[in-house]
Amino acid sequence: MPDLSRREGDLAPAWIRLRTALSVAATAIVLAACATQLGGGAPTLQPGEEATANASVGEGQVRVGLVLPLSAQGNAGVAAQSMKNAAEMALAEFKSPNIQLLVKDDGGTPQGAQNGAQQAISEGAEIIIGPLFAQSVSAVGQVARARNIPVIAFSTDASVAGRGVYLLSFLPETDVRRIVDFAVSRGKRSFAAMLPDNAYGAVVEAAFQQEVSRRGGRVLALEKYPLDANRMADAARRVAQAANQVDSIFIPDGADAVPQVVQALAASGVNLKRDQLLGTGLWDDPRIFSTAALDGGLYAAPESTGFRNFSGRYRARFGQDPVRTATLAYDAVALVAALVKTQGPQRFSEQVLTNPSGFAGIDGVFRFRPEGPNERGLAVMRVTPSGGQVVSPAPRSFQPGT
Repeated sequence: MPDLSRREGDLAPAWIRLRTALSVAATAIVLAACATQLGGGAPTLQPGEEATANASVGEGQVRVGLVLPLSAQGNAGVAAQSMKNAAEMALAEFKSPNIQLLVKDDGGTPQGAQNGAQQAISEGAEIIIGPLFAQSVSAVGQVARARNIPVIAFSTDASVAGRGVYLLSFLPETDVRRIVDFAVSRGKRSFAAMLPDNAYGAVVEAAFQQEVSRRGGRVLALEKYPLDANRMADAARRVAQAANQVDSIFIPDGADAVPQVVQALAASGVNLKRDQLLGTGLWDDPRIFSTAALDGGLYAAPESTGFRNFSGRYRARFGQDPVRTATLAYDAVALVAALVKTQGPQRFSEQVLTNPSGFAGIDGVFRFRPEGPNERGLAVMRVTPSGGQVVSPAPRSFQPGT
């Protein structure tokens, strides 16, 4: 399996988790189809050295487009710069990478992304990494498909994926599948849910209903809420009416809302110690861990070792912390470099990119589906005052035939 050792995105905050159990002293990548391990080597960039927007990084023969919203305002631009740094770091840590990154600034707009992709392709790019946002991914996909150029993008909106457009991001559906599967394996069968009334909540709702049904469970209560205390309390009261019939309550939201939700449930008479609280990777937040009512709650997320190791190397190189999405850019560049080194002329073919054995990156094992979305191996974590505690480790490989 390729060892390449989450978003500022579309459905959830940029810090939506990216963690994993890969200890990387100097990145390694093991290609799924072959047992070759490629260790890290001498840096190709000096610490702190940065490429400007619409510049090139590296001196390899294979050209790779990197499209990010570098000049966008606010969090988008901050995330993009950190992801670009991570991409440079992947080149520096990979042994003799035979690639050259063509960095293109999309300005945070679909038209800018399309223009950047067109420029990269005209300059010889064989594959496009990025962009970050859903509409921009769609725009780039139109250009790339016409030239039979694959795209590895970072949107969390699975609807923009497709053949030749692969998402290397943290998809809510994967979190839901993992936590529901684990809950059912522990004997849970009757579920209630409190969901945010937003795009993320809509995606999670569909996945939740599907996964509970697939595993033979029942959803006995499902309510949506806005960030409004009174309306949240109304939703909590409706869930409380079914609380005696359920054994689990699913709350897929972040730390801005979940403490308020559990407070509203408790005020409505729900026994939070009897019913198992379940969440997604958005729970991987110190504010969740410090909320006493959530102690013992379970959520799906990558393990943290890989991200901690990555962060330390990033800080040493750039003098600051990476954004949580930075590992996505790192893994994308490391993957491309590994494919170039090991897979010959077919390096970016659909067969190679969708190898069912997948790849192992900073945030754990992942693989691309032929239709574009990805699957990731996630751990199940327990909320404790000292942080997330692993109760079910992330898989280290994918099962054959799955």
